[in-house]
Amino acid sequence: MLDQFLLGLSTVLDPAVFGYALIGVVIGQLIGVLPGIGAITAISLLLPVTFHLDATTSIIMLAGIYYGSQYGGSIASILLNLPGTPSSVVTCLEGHPMAKNGQAGKALVVTATSSFLGSVIGCTVVVLAAIPMAKLALKFGAPEYTMLVTLGLLAATMIGTGSQIRALAMVVLGIFLGLVGSDITSGVYRYVPVPELADGISLVSLAMGLFGLSELIRNIGQRERRKVNVKITLRDILPSREEARSLIGPVLRGGSTGSFFGALPGTGAAIASFMAYAMEKRVSKTPENFGTGVLQGLSGPESANNAAAQTSFIPTLTLGIPGDAVMALMVGALILNGVIPGPNLMTNEPELFWGVIASFLVGNVILFMINLPLIRLWVMLLRIPYHRLYPVIILMITAGVYSHRNSVVDVIMTLLFGLMGYALKRYRFEAAPVLLGFVLGPMLEENFRRTMLLNGGDFTVFVTRPISAVITIIAIFVIVFSVVTTWQAAKRTAVQNGPQKTKRQG
Repeated sequence: MLDQFLLGLSTVLDPAVFGYALIGVVIGQLIGVLPGIGAITAISLLLPVTFHLDATTSIIMLAGIYYGSQYGGSIASILLNLPGTPSSVVTCLEGHPMAKNGQAGKALVVTATSSFLGSVIGCTVVVLAAIPMAKLALKFGAPEYTMLVTLGLLAATMIGTGSQIRALAMVVLGIFLGLVGSDITSGVYRYVPVPELADGISLVSLAMGLFGLSELIRNIGQRERRKVNVKITLRDILPSREEARSLIGPVLRGGSTGSFFGALPGTGAAIASFMAYAMEKRVSKTPENFGTGVLQGLSGPESANNAAAQTSFIPTLTLGIPGDAVMALMVGALILNGVIPGPNLMTNEPELFWGVIASFLVGNVILFMINLPLIRLWVMLLRIPYHRLYPVIILMITAGVYSHRNSVVDVIMTLLFGLMGYALKRYRFEAAPVLLGFVLGPMLEENFRRTMLLNGGDFTVFVTRPISAVITIIAIFVIVFSVVTTWQAAKRTAVQNGPQKTKRQG
């Protein structure tokens, strides 16, 4: 295995291949910073370039764009509350409050470091466990995915900083929005007021509206509240020794979570980051502080989404099963170059397979070295008065949303979602569970219906299949744990309020 990895390393360090790897990660970084554009747009535009390159160089460059965008997406999330990619939505929850409190530099350093370490974890998992994880992924059928998605939706109720009942309501709202469009089985239109929504609501439109535009609307007419250091020193941007020590656990947990979900077809970095955030909030001794700028809530998801970006290549390369639209483009690029992905790729094209895997490590080292020196430059963006940024942000949102599907309706929907996001924040509802419900809702419907069709409506299939049964037990444990912790919190509140009522009555 080590010899094969060294073969891949020698492939990617070839000057010509290395040059394209560098181009890929830089383009990915820039694309990630621009909200709404995303890796899929960049890869689609650059796909014709791969006709003039060999298969190995092509995939290494496209892979660099993909995981480079994971880095870049976090920058706009932290500085402007604009998620550059769906997986960086969670970064807004802790990163942007830190930027508003004058800790943007520290947030960017933690993000870059966690992303790099998560990528290393993901790369290590790919090297050591590509074949076993591919075999495990093959054992996942409709019942397993149904329960896995259900577990993800339960985790969504733990993301919010307030009531879990409110978070559950937001998950249901997200599922409903995910039902808009054509029925998966029959093709019948559901809740489609205009033909442009026949393919469903755009994820980019929903994310930009709920997080970016709603923040704009909320800040209009308010006084400037951001704190920006005029002189940024190394001490300002580096976490303390105690803070750095406290991030080891979140990075390891996030990297492990991301590696697992990235290896499963159809899940990916966005779901991994949500799950990692929910996990960090549950294991934290002060979960009530989440949403105010907690480093653990920032480092865990960042580690997870970058680890998932690496391991998502496992089903793509070893099984020929793309996990999402970006991976589908990767498969397309391979086929255009005359390479058929599948179980034999590792033996038939060892330079390509191990070259791509080695490029993860090389590319992420490049990104880490690029990001750290630029942190002061990114923080300087915050010195621009917010009201002067409004036109630029609106232009970026509009361009990003329109370029996704070339649809004016998507731009109008973004405005509506922006108003909805503002209303949700006004009445203390969390927007993040809406997005996860939107992503997972269609997956839940598709796999649940498939399970029922294949098993004649027998619900016991979820507990008779080993993997599905294990996930079901974990889901039940999560429900019980949530109920118990909520009851304990309510009991503590009642005990604390009791003496206060007695004093007032006295």
